[in-house]
Amino acid sequence: MSEQVRVGVALFIWKDGKFLIYRRMGSHGAGSWSVPGGHMEVGESFEDAARRETLEEVGVTVNNVRQVAVTNDLFPEGKHYISIWLQADWASGTPASQEPDKVLDIGWTDFSHLPSPLFEPCWKNLRAARPDLFPKH
Repeated sequence: MSEQVRVGVALFIWKDGKFLIYRRMGSHGAGSWSVPGGHMEVGESFEDAARRETLEEVGVTVNNVRQVAVTNDLFPEGKHYISIWLQADWASGTPASQEPDKVLDIGWTDFSHLPSPLFEPCWKNLRAARPDLFPKH
């Protein structure tokens, strides 16, 4: 188990009724799908961290950043994160991987058409915290 709890942000970037999603690469959640995000830096607000991570990962800018949920995410490999889920409106830029060793297969989707596998346990915890976001089957 990790000696430290980390804080991360995850950002739903909305454009034309869909949000940006990509397949993660690297050691943590490799091959799974999620939204842009990452670790907060000392002194950052949730919103500033989300803006920075989005620009660093996919090269887009956003506006109207607002909170969605907070989840307590324990990973099988012993990592522990508090995830701050946010949403924002796309402002400018064409989504493209700025970090090809971490970000692949960028696209737009909605909660009815989520790719698989999702980055768990984060998405499972988001579904528990905000079931209203997900369609009833």
